[in-house]
Amino acid sequence: MLPERVISHADFRRHAKRRLPHVLFDYVDGGAYDELTMERNRAGLTHMLLRQRVLCDMSSVRMETRLAGVDATMPVVLAPVGFAGMLARRGEVQAARAAQAAGVPFTLSTVGICAAEEVTNAVEPPWMQLYMIRDRAFMRDLLQRTWALGSRQLVFTVDLPAPGARYRDVRSGMSAQQNWRGSLRRAIDGLAHSGWLLDVYMSGRPHSFGNLAGAGIDMSSFATAWGWMRANFDASVSWPDVAFVRQNWPGAILLKGILDVEDARMAVDAGVDGIVVSNHGGRQLDGVRSSIEALPPIADAVDGRLDVLMDGGIVSGLDILKALANGARGCMLGRAWAFALAAGGEEGVSRMLSRIRDELRLAMIMTGCKDVRTAGRHLIDCKALGHAHL
Repeated sequence: MLPERVISHADFRRHAKRRLPHVLFDYVDGGAYDELTMERNRAGLTHMLLRQRVLCDMSSVRMETRLAGVDATMPVVLAPVGFAGMLARRGEVQAARAAQAAGVPFTLSTVGICAAEEVTNAVEPPWMQLYMIRDRAFMRDLLQRTWALGSRQLVFTVDLPAPGARYRDVRSGMSAQQNWRGSLRRAIDGLAHSGWLLDVYMSGRPHSFGNLAGAGIDMSSFATAWGWMRANFDASVSWPDVAFVRQNWPGAILLKGILDVEDARMAVDAGVDGIVVSNHGGRQLDGVRSSIEALPPIADAVDGRLDVLMDGGIVSGLDILKALANGARGCMLGRAWAFALAAGGEEGVSRMLSRIRDELRLAMIMTGCKDVRTAGRHLIDCKALGHAHL
């Protein structure tokens, strides 16, 4: 049972840190290299100020919207999170249930523990995320299999042609083989987290990438799984591959990982249905713009010709309103739901989404924003001291 005092993102993160083995907590919490971009994602949002407005008759507030052809009760999508089934027993299923109950889309990672078939047996077909691997025939089969299950939104992640260099994951043994001392240390760490050990390690099997069954992955350790990913993720992926995906996916396609205006314009030309302004949560290339810095010029460049979503540092309803005010139609949550899942399973994700909803509603009331679809830059206090100019 999750304690009632676990409310904020910091609370969920703290609770997850106590519950998870060190290797898994650092996998979720960490970023690339010195984690400067990850920190910049949060700083860009926290330094941005909203304009407080009063006497606006906010008796009616509309948070409902439509994202990639799907109705949502608020402008939120649960982003794809790899290994989520290692954070809680059959974690992707638990998170998908919470998302469906809240009326927001859930995106299943290509490298999730639970297969699309398992998730679809529990809830309505999720959005599907795609990493491109070298075996195009396998990619074609995966797309066709997912489509047959009823999924209609595909999030094609384009900013991971190769796994990023994450120092924390190397030190913990998540992404690099270690000697017997390191293996013993991780085993002791797992034993020290008895709740996780019983719930996930003992009762949450099978521990494999369900969507990549048959692809020859050795899941005997995190390091061997990452080794397979390094060998099979395709660094040659390019714009013609978007056409390949379109040939094999009749539904909506969103490109996730757009951070440059030129790439955004090319996405429009490629005929995709949406983009996600994202730096992969600061987990790929360190020393680049935060997502909230990159968002306004990209939104201006595409000029409503496709749906623009954003992720990176979003942990509250206030963050969501700031993203909407800068041109996003909706936001993807990653670490926010991963920590909530680790802290309390489905209950934790449900509580997190309820808190996000309450925060967004209050932020709208206090800024005079009656409808999320009309949020604009007039909501941002650009003249206040301390504002991070975009």
